[in-house]
Amino acid sequence: MTILNRSWNIVEQIRSNAPLVHSITNYVVMNNTANALLAIGASPIMAHAQEEMVEMVGISNSLVLNIGTLSEPWISSMLVAGKAAKAESKPVIFDPVGVGASTFRTQTCTKIIQEVSPDLIRGNPSEIMAMAGADGQTKGVDSMHATQTAEEAAKYLAEHFDCVVAVSGEQDMIVSATEIVWLQGGSPLMPKVTGMGCTASAICGACAAVADTTFDAAVAAMVIMNSAGGMAAAKADGPGSFQMHFLDALYSLDKDSLISNCTVKA
Repeated sequence: MTILNRSWNIVEQIRSNAPLVHSITNYVVMNNTANALLAIGASPIMAHAQEEMVEMVGISNSLVLNIGTLSEPWISSMLVAGKAAKAESKPVIFDPVGVGASTFRTQTCTKIIQEVSPDLIRGNPSEIMAMAGADGQTKGVDSMHATQTAEEAAKYLAEHFDCVVAVSGEQDMIVSATEIVWLQGGSPLMPKVTGMGCTASAICGACAAVADTTFDAAVAAMVIMNSAGGMAAAKADGPGSFQMHFLDALYSLDKDSLISNCTVKA
């Protein structure tokens, strides 16, 4: 079965099973990512109080940790939830937003990756390079590097932490210790809308909840983002209308649209 066909099967599983995705994410994107999860067919929960983390993990199918707006209480909740999810063999997705921009942010990422051991790390090239200790210079939470420059860093993280790494950019790269896939699609409008990377991480959570492997989940999530991005751009006049059409594209996505709006690069 081809990569795109496997990705479509994962979309169908999301729509059939409506997995509950628990996201401890940032204030900027909560509404965006919750709506994206609903549009693709999953169910979102955005709890962050430490006192309810174990129970929330217990009823969820996957966990997404996103450090966009950091605070000590949220970090504690992420660690409690992450360890609980791993204990129950539920997939954990980690989005190291802006790692490298501050010492506090970088130290938090190191703590999470060491203590929780996420199954999937998704970030832009600068974030992935910073996570690996390379020259991951960031501009706020935006990337200053092309995806290709992060390939060695992604391979290092995948091998060293036994995880899958998804790097998003003009091209997307998904890396495990044994596999690598490059994808092309989406739209130049995507970086003009806040939270698209965070949305990709949330979609990773939905895919990981139903996929046979973490690698397949990461590929499917980035295929979905590329395809929905291309569909939305065809109708949008700018970033505002793109955001609206992107949610509609997730909701109306079919197999033909998925395949025609994303290319698997050799």
